[in-house]
Amino acid sequence: MEHLNEANAEINCLELQLDDARTAYRRILSESARKLNAQGSQLGACIEKARPYYEARRLAKEAQQETQRAALRYERAVSMHNAAREMVFVAEQGVMADRNRLDPTWQEMLNHATAKVNEAEEERVRSEGEHQRVSRRCLQAEGRVQALHKGLKRAIVKSKPYFELKAQFSVVLEEHKSKVTALEQRVAQAKTRYSVALRNLEQISEQIHARRLQRLLSRRASPIGAESGPSRGAEGPSDTASVLSLQTIASDLQKFDSVEHLVGLSDASSLKGEEMEENTARRGEPGRFRHHRSVSL
Repeated sequence: MEHLNEANAEINCLELQLDDARTAYRRILSESARKLNAQGSQLGACIEKARPYYEARRLAKEAQQETQRAALRYERAVSMHNAAREMVFVAEQGVMADRNRLDPTWQEMLNHATAKVNEAEEERVRSEGEHQRVSRRCLQAEGRVQALHKGLKRAIVKSKPYFELKAQFSVVLEEHKSKVTALEQRVAQAKTRYSVALRNLEQISEQIHARRLQRLLSRRASPIGAESGPSRGAEGPSDTASVLSLQTIASDLQKFDSVEHLVGLSDASSLKGEEMEENTARRGEPGRFRHHRSVSL
């Protein structure tokens, strides 16, 4: 998010600078056109007469610059060719010194140096031909400039203020155009960074949503009442104890229902019980002692 905000702020700032630069470029262009039209109205037809001369001078300048670049390429190719030849010489000396052992390292170095010499030779020949071609074109352009200067000398002198002013405006416009181009490149780079930051943020957001969805699905996939399992397990022993206690009471009741274990007992409680039964019988009461058997569990 921080990178996204920084890229957005940078884009806004650069776009403001770009708008200012474009506005300045259009303003200078309009002003230069207005001043040149005014200058041309004062000088008259001499401007159109002298225009081929200044156009020839422009082409001659371009040809001269191209000749300089071709000369630099040719010099670089010659230097590479000389260095490759020195490598061949060193490799040949190594092969000759180890001729009895036939070391493959020196042989491989010699083959590599020979290939470099061939490549450098081809580049040298190509750059030499290019230099000769642009040099001829430069000489032709210079010859045309000299010829036009002789034929249009009077118009050239008269129209000189106009073309000098045009050259000044051209320099200023070229500087502003370069500034606009540089700002456009910076804006494009900032927008690229913004797009990358936005894409990364979207990926992070998608990952977060995917993790949340996965957790939600895992919760829904768990069985109902799984959370209450431990509590039921904890209550299990008490339920078992209750069942066991009930079984014990039932067993005791069954033992109490049975009168077989009272046979042969001659304690005071049994004697008193017999006397109570006899008295009851004598009175004629039908309510003989009966023990209601409890329902066994």
